[in-house]
Amino acid sequence: MSRDYRKLRVFSSADELAFEIYKITMQFPHSEQYGITSQLRGTALSVPTNIVEGSQRSTVNDYLHFLDMAFGSLAETGYLIEFAFKLGYIDNISKAHIIQKHENCIKQLKALIKFHRPQNHKPKT
Repeated sequence: MSRDYRKLRVFSSADELAFEIYKITMQFPHSEQYGITSQLRGTALSVPTNIVEGSQRSTVNDYLHFLDMAFGSLAETGYLIEFAFKLGYIDNISKAHIIQKHENCIKQLKALIKFHRPQNHKPKT
């Protein structure tokens, strides 16, 4: 069962977040090219790409697996944004902007996962 990821608000939000991360990391020191720049770009880009890959899976469980992976990458992205801020690579205004986009993605992805997760198959907390 194919799903059209392009119709998902969360995909658009995740794509926008990844784009913003790419733009902001262009200002990071060149010495970080293979460090936090690469790591932050990778985790941010993993969110929309996992949504895309999951949307092409045939079962809801497979789809949920990729949405869960996207959620994990989103969590990593949030940590790396904070870490880059601590290093002084992101200023207060940029951080506030990017965190707002990040939190929006979290809410949307949680809602999509909740919508598709069977009621009798809740994850253990």
